[in-house]
Amino acid sequence: MHIIQTVSVVQVVTDVLKKDRMHDYESRMRQLERETAQLLFEKKKAERAGAKQVDVAARFQQEIDQRHEKISVIEFQMSQLEKLPMGTELKERDIQSVVEVKAGDRFDGGDGGTIVVKDGVIIEIRKQR
Repeated sequence: MHIIQTVSVVQVVTDVLKKDRMHDYESRMRQLERETAQLLFEKKKAERAGAKQVDVAARFQQEIDQRHEKISVIEFQMSQLEKLPMGTELKERDIQSVVEVKAGDRFDGGDGGTIVVKDGVIIEIRKQR
C-alpha cells in the first residue's frame, strides 16, 4: 500500500545561497519601487481630477503604504540573511512524498523525514524513526 507523507526540505546556508537570495530580494524591491512610483503617479492624476476622485486617491495611498510595508519586510529579511552563519539549515518548505508501507512496518503517523539541499544538490535524506 502507498501513503502520502509530508517531507521537510531544508537548505544549507552557503555563499551561493546567500547571493541568490539577496539577488531575489533586490529584484522584488526594485519591482515594488516601480509599482510604488506608478501608484504615486496615478494618485496625483486622480487628485488633479477633482473632489470626486478623493476615494480613488485614498485607495492609491493604501496600495502605496502596502508596498512600503513589503519593502520594509524585504529589508529586514536581507539584514537577517547577512547575519546567518554558513552551514545553518533553513527550512525551505514541506512537500508530499509517496511512501510504500506493508504489514509489520513501524508507523507513528509522523512526518516522512527531511531532505537536505546544498547549492541545489540533495546531500542527505534523513528518515524519521
